[in-house]
Amino acid sequence: MQVKDFTYELPQELIAQYPLEPRDHSRLLVVDKNTGAIEHRYFYDLCEYLRHDDLLVFNDTRVIPARLHGVKDTGARVEVFLLTRLNSTDWEVLVKPGRKLRVGVKIKFSDDLSCDIIADTDFGGRIARFYYNGAFEEILDRLGETPLPPYITAPLEDKERYQTVYSRENGSAAAPTAGLHFTKELLQKIRDIGCEEVFVTLHVGLGTFRPVSVDDIKDHVMHREFYSVSPEAAEAINKAKAEGRRIVAVGTTAVRTLEAAGESGVIKAGGNWTNIFIYPGYRFRLVNSLITNFHLPQSTLLMLVSALSTREIMLSTYAEAVREHYRFFSFGDAMFITDLNK
Repeated sequence: MQVKDFTYELPQELIAQYPLEPRDHSRLLVVDKNTGAIEHRYFYDLCEYLRHDDLLVFNDTRVIPARLHGVKDTGARVEVFLLTRLNSTDWEVLVKPGRKLRVGVKIKFSDDLSCDIIADTDFGGRIARFYYNGAFEEILDRLGETPLPPYITAPLEDKERYQTVYSRENGSAAAPTAGLHFTKELLQKIRDIGCEEVFVTLHVGLGTFRPVSVDDIKDHVMHREFYSVSPEAAEAINKAKAEGRRIVAVGTTAVRTLEAAGESGVIKAGGNWTNIFIYPGYRFRLVNSLITNFHLPQSTLLMLVSALSTREIMLSTYAEAVREHYRFFSFGDAMFITDLNK
């Protein structure tokens, strides 16, 4: 299966530049994963498609202000983008300009924060060792910028709009964007109809948005990301599966967490790293339905949603979304991929 098989045409004006208010007033395209039947709704209508015994799984990660601007000892301005924390001092990072930030370079961000580039990574990034006075998180909050995707060029007035209302575990370089549509009021309505909710954590890193640079998708290697599942969440998920209830993943990061932690068909509690790559032909062990946004052409996320349905149904659905002028990508509208007949 070729990367080019996951291409679709998207007019530039359909790439959402800002989030809607209220959050749940985005549109919702509901698609039957087996037949391709489509219904056009709004996100606040979601409860009409949920069943009283559904289990919804949310990713509670929180985006950190991961973009740092500093200077080399030569005075040249540079950028360091935090991806994954390795220990108390070391991070996997992306750097600009890459060709001039080699191992041994020192970078200063402020009197309280600096770093050394100490190693290269296999994905074109670097390992940076940070030196700081005080609490690293407090310094980062003061100096760092919230990292919006490059296709969003409009300024974001409220940084909390790039966080879910249930975010709590710091560590992501990007938001789990399917969750941006939920309000606290909608979450309460979902509870009121009897649905159960659990929270897992996957810190979004390069694996989520790294472009596919090979022709055959089977040759693509995902960058690892860290996830964790509490014993309480694992117990609830395993119980729902044993009872034959529907497990609804909120976002592709929740899918990857569930499928990685439940590789044997039973969720294991704890934390681990995963580079799971889900594309058509994958057999899902836990996830039945998915709430998600519209993803970039030729992306691993488009391949993932195609695995839950089919490539043909997803490309047809995306074509319909383009015709109906849905808003795409991080601040765009949502899809609910499910089985409408059950």
